[in-house]
Amino acid sequence: MLPELTYLHGKPQSSGLLRSQKSDFKVFEQLPFSPIGEGEHLFIYIRKTGANTIFVARELAKYFKVKEQLVSYAGLKDRFAVTEQWFGVHVPGKQVYDLQDLTIEGVEVLEYARHNKKLRTGALTGNRFELILRNVTHLQALHDRWNDIVAQGVPNYFGEQRFGIDGGNIDKALALFSGTKVKDKKKRGMYLSAARSYIFNDIISERIQQNTFTKLQQGDVLMLAGTQSVFHLDEVDDSIVQRFIDKDVDITATMWGAGELMSSANPKELEHSVSEKHSEFSEGLPRFGLKQERRRIRLIVQDADIDVLMNEQEDDNALPSVKICFTLPAGSYATTVLRELIDYQDGTQRVQG
Repeated sequence: MLPELTYLHGKPQSSGLLRSQKSDFKVFEQLPFSPIGEGEHLFIYIRKTGANTIFVARELAKYFKVKEQLVSYAGLKDRFAVTEQWFGVHVPGKQVYDLQDLTIEGVEVLEYARHNKKLRTGALTGNRFELILRNVTHLQALHDRWNDIVAQGVPNYFGEQRFGIDGGNIDKALALFSGTKVKDKKKRGMYLSAARSYIFNDIISERIQQNTFTKLQQGDVLMLAGTQSVFHLDEVDDSIVQRFIDKDVDITATMWGAGELMSSANPKELEHSVSEKHSEFSEGLPRFGLKQERRRIRLIVQDADIDVLMNEQEDDNALPSVKICFTLPAGSYATTVLRELIDYQDGTQRVQG
């Protein structure tokens, strides 16, 4: 089981139900470009309902009669949801496709066009979320917490999805580091990512406990907003503090791997102490070729909106539903935002149970 991570804003007072139906969780993928209309790759924009991204990719491979590795996507999307995302299929030549006969359960083709480059993992700029929370208690507390989240952000924790059901990917990672062979590259990558993310989450949790999550320290490594560019903080002055307040820079933590930590002084001591606590991971990850990288510890919610929905039930005493909309950068998790906002019960857990 995964450890309990520290809340930035304290444990939420409000409770509610998430994903009582698939349409309560909508995701819209955002790419930094549009297909140009020509090239060896056919880009297909799909709306899928209750369909797994990998399943759709395999079905596309069957339809186009190509190997599965010739079908690509920018990122994995939730299954118990309505999601819109791009897929790419490598189909050289100038054949013109009519996808009206493409039938995959839960899938609707919205548009398609050729492009001259492969759709690569991580190519998206972010995702837009439209979520409905039902049976919400303590509505004013929810509004107050939402305002805090929009103003200050949330810890950029990796969500539970990263670690598999009941943290199973962590067990697989431990087995991998103990010598168990995993031939499937994607599965091996998932287990390594889970181990890396485990250390990262614990570093953030420790910084919150030490009241240094929003406190710049000499020795921190900062990342420029909108980029992956980082630099070492040699001195904390009023200028850099203001840039942090303005969300122009963010504090980072290590994504563990081979090589020296970029941090120094107190931040480095913290990262080392956490990594030593999880020595099976910090010693195992470099053996699989992973190198030290950085990830911002603060997740900023953009284009945020909240709205109380009219009660759809005849019972005037029924608890309200709330719709929240926001955009997150690539590689971050909507459930991480929700965790800080509301003590929610996920409807998918009831279905799986």
